[in-house]
Amino acid sequence: MAACTIDDIERADTNHAVQIADRVWWVGHRLKNDVFQCHVYLIEQGDQSILFDPGSVLTFRQTLRKIEEVIPFSHIRYFVCHHQDPDITGALPLIDQLIDRDDAVVVTHWRAQMLIKHYGIRLPFWLVDANDWKLMLPDRRLDFIFTPYAHFPGAICTFDSSTGVLFSSDIFGGLTSEFALVAKDEHYFEAMRPFHEHYMPSRDILDYALSAIERHPIRLIAPQHGSIIPEHLIRPMIDKLKTLDCGLYLIARGDTDIQRLLRINQALRDITSTMLIHRDFRDIASSLLAITQRVLPVVSLEFYARLDHRSVLNLSAAARHSGLEIEPPAAVARILDLDQKQWNELNASSAAGFMLTRDGDDAPVLMLPLFSPDKRTVHAVAIVALSEPVTASDELRQIVEQISVPLQVAVEREVIHRKLDLERQRVYEQSIRDPLTGLFTRAHMREVVQRLCDIQDRGSGGPVTVTLMDIDHFKPINDSYGHHQGDIVLHRIAEEILHAIRASDIPVRLGGDELAIFSLGEELANIASFAERLRVRIAELRFAPPLNARSVTLSLGVAVRQPRELLLDFIQRADTALYDAKNAGRNRVCFADDTIAPDPPSRPHPPAI
Repeated sequence: MAACTIDDIERADTNHAVQIADRVWWVGHRLKNDVFQCHVYLIEQGDQSILFDPGSVLTFRQTLRKIEEVIPFSHIRYFVCHHQDPDITGALPLIDQLIDRDDAVVVTHWRAQMLIKHYGIRLPFWLVDANDWKLMLPDRRLDFIFTPYAHFPGAICTFDSSTGVLFSSDIFGGLTSEFALVAKDEHYFEAMRPFHEHYMPSRDILDYALSAIERHPIRLIAPQHGSIIPEHLIRPMIDKLKTLDCGLYLIARGDTDIQRLLRINQALRDITSTMLIHRDFRDIASSLLAITQRVLPVVSLEFYARLDHRSVLNLSAAARHSGLEIEPPAAVARILDLDQKQWNELNASSAAGFMLTRDGDDAPVLMLPLFSPDKRTVHAVAIVALSEPVTASDELRQIVEQISVPLQVAVEREVIHRKLDLERQRVYEQSIRDPLTGLFTRAHMREVVQRLCDIQDRGSGGPVTVTLMDIDHFKPINDSYGHHQGDIVLHRIAEEILHAIRASDIPVRLGGDELAIFSLGEELANIASFAERLRVRIAELRFAPPLNARSVTLSLGVAVRQPRELLLDFIQRADTALYDAKNAGRNRVCFADDTIAPDPPSRPHPPAI
């Protein structure tokens, strides 16, 4: 009948009392088809013996039989009730009738006493909080651990310092579809998860109780429900319990389907974890899709988010969630920027936080507005493509309500990241771009063009060419018409340059009216042709009054960098060619001395004014 090792306990016949530690016995009873199995434990101490959580009327007859297999029932002096629920205290009136000794007591916390006394029993109470939370026995000491609100305000656990057994009451309990006296492995946590998530009010409360329990050298956990936990599983179970989000019924909204609530709760937890772990929205979106597919028949997720008062950002799998600024579909545009009242008016038929509709292919779509927490307007819309139609039920409303906030946070965070990226890019552009012309600054040119020169010197990039430009008679423009008109000329010429160059070219304002274009890997004939076309295009520009009667022309100097030539020497040769163009009458293209000039242009240069 006696057994002490875990293997022995696992093989024990539960139709009889089972010894689980030195003079510690399991004397509970298995109820068929009951996932909420309740356990009763006995510490054998002669006529000072203790019975833990005596049980209910349904099980007490079998419990009494098993107690008598170990000791006479009359030897029990202490009846510990860790809380007041009827599954552990329902048998007290029966016990009260059996007791014929004057020193027998009910051991509990004062808060549980306030309820247990309503059974009308004669047994007096021995309160743990009035007795220094300890009970001395003939060969051991019991320490009572206060675990408030887990699950009852006056809830307690009991630690046997002699054997290291923790009688844990509801904590570490589980809902088991098949009876198992001993937890076999870490999979037992999945039985503990639903029990704790719906039974414990919050993670803070559970963590407080676990912290109090961890102060004791526990070697075996004997819970009121579920399975006994051997020593090697204690630490893993505690660590896993600390990760749970408890208070499951807080998201119930009247629904008490635990399994469905667990799926929703797990989805919410995974969504939160996803946003904590990942920064890249591509990873977040992939995880969000997989998570929402657990609770809805989702095919794809797509988001439209307000970037600023003009721009809308599209985040979709089709574009690898790169974030494209696009015109939103009409259905989305109709929702963006609505306040809560306007949304309710638009969606008055369903009065829900979503809109069921169809896309262009007549596939079912769930449109979910995501409200900005500060302005309380729709700053984003989630488009949830479904594989099958769903109805606007209370269940769907609940799911949408629970996932809306995490989705809103994910999208809002991405929008913030995009705005920060745009602002960084704007600041960077300001630092490398001339504010008047939009051309690169001289400082930025030194860094970038030097890299082009390094590529050329490695023999992998082809020749580097510079076209240096100067506006003819620019000083008289400033002197005659004012610097504002001079700025207009500079800005207009820069626009033509930016429009004419290749994406790989580097346009620069070197200073004043001196401009340059650096090119890599382009044949000189092509550069010469480009320079000539640009000269002609500038000469054909017409300006508004007071410059309307005046043409503006460029003088251009072209040089091809020699291998390993210093950047300053390279630019100086182009500058010499530029002055040659000016000295030759302006409004023309000249080439550096060691640059082989292509055939002369087919049309003559008009005289510079």
